[in-house]
Amino acid sequence: MKKLRKTDIIKIEDFLWEIPKSFREDMLVPARVLCFETLLDDILEDRSLNQLVNVATLPGIQKASFVMPDVHEGYGFPIGGVAATKLPDGVISPGGIGYDINCGVRLLTSTLKIEQIQDKLEELSKEMYAQIPSGMGKGGDIHLSAEEMNQVLTTGAEWAVANGYGVEEDLAYIENNGKLVEADPDMISEMAKKRGTSQLGTIGSGNHFVEVDYIEEIYDEEVAKAYNLEIGQVVILIHTGSRGLGHQVATDYIRLMMNAMPKYNIKVPDRELTCVPLNSVEGEQYFKAMCAAANYAWCNREVISAEVRTAWKNIFQENAGELKLLYDVAHNIAKIETHTVNGTRENLVVHRKGATRAFGPDFEELPPKYKHAGQPVIIPGSMGTCSYILAGTKKSRELAFGSCCHGAGRRLSRTAAKKQVNAPVLKEKLKERGIYIEAGSFKGIAEEAPIAYKDVNLVVDTVHASGIAKKVAKLKPVVVIKG
Repeated sequence: MKKLRKTDIIKIEDFLWEIPKSFREDMLVPARVLCFETLLDDILEDRSLNQLVNVATLPGIQKASFVMPDVHEGYGFPIGGVAATKLPDGVISPGGIGYDINCGVRLLTSTLKIEQIQDKLEELSKEMYAQIPSGMGKGGDIHLSAEEMNQVLTTGAEWAVANGYGVEEDLAYIENNGKLVEADPDMISEMAKKRGTSQLGTIGSGNHFVEVDYIEEIYDEEVAKAYNLEIGQVVILIHTGSRGLGHQVATDYIRLMMNAMPKYNIKVPDRELTCVPLNSVEGEQYFKAMCAAANYAWCNREVISAEVRTAWKNIFQENAGELKLLYDVAHNIAKIETHTVNGTRENLVVHRKGATRAFGPDFEELPPKYKHAGQPVIIPGSMGTCSYILAGTKKSRELAFGSCCHGAGRRLSRTAAKKQVNAPVLKEKLKERGIYIEAGSFKGIAEEAPIAYKDVNLVVDTVHASGIAKKVAKLKPVVVIKG
């Protein structure tokens, strides 16, 4: 395998780099990197750009394979990767979606300001930790019957609302209204369903969290007004996905596709890029299963929102006000979308793995009050730094199939972070800065320490400079709940 060097990468603009199609004879399209040069050296330290080159070899791939500035090494595809293949016989690859299908993030807005809750932050952190089940393999209070599981897989967030775990208004502010209609529960194995039976309403472990923040800075007053945001306002981030169910779906179909690839004469440079044509039997089965797992994840985040609302009311009583959903976006998913390629409108399978949809103003799926502002894009940083709210733009569709970054992006492995971080000391230091952490273990705190992540400010400045999304507001954390 040809080794990639920085000299092989061509600078197109300050924020855009290209590994040309000529770099390797099996590449079907170029590979493109969105980042400032200050981030490029860090990116070159792992295998993520080699993985990006491999993605550029997938049958049916269009335009280019892309990575966002928060890129790091993943399974098959790099995390932060975007790739679109042409229907009907372009491939779909589970590695381009990830094991945590529809891992995503949502943001709830409150009517309270940071000065109104400052003296109750520690109490709030403990109440939220009590209300929201978290941790590796941890189950919650909901135990789904076989029939209920099929309903969740079919209707997504609608199930939560119908069963008293959410409010009807939320559905309008979730990507695809919290339900992919192509979902088919029959395509999900009994093992996957079993793993998901008791995990609805739980955040799990790893980089998943619930976080209380306040708006420290606003960059675009007009869009902030459309989103109903103001300085000092307290907001809540929820970041998790489809839990064990989604992981099992990925495991099941990666195995199935590995065995099926010879039938379609598909060869890939990395076995982790296993794939089949979307219009094949196996491709259609996986897509329907992935949609069902995505529905489970949207339902999960809706149930967690109900738990957050309960904790909020328990602490603030008559002053609690309403927690309203700003938006909920997926960042591990494949969607069938129409984009312009070489001047022609094409139906594509857009893989986003650690990348967020970022469509601009007048996009038909947006709620009416966001039509002129563009789609909200929520970018978590790390528990000791900051996060951002962005707005998608029309340029994102021209440049990267309507996509942008999804977070800060790791710079240290979990193992390396644990070696470098004294978790009890970190927890105390964060508390001294007014950030209260509740977690199931010190191991989880160490793995997710701020030092483990890239500079989210640089990541967001890159996408802002590129024009694929624009900065709206900066958030500062005050309470973090981890698994």
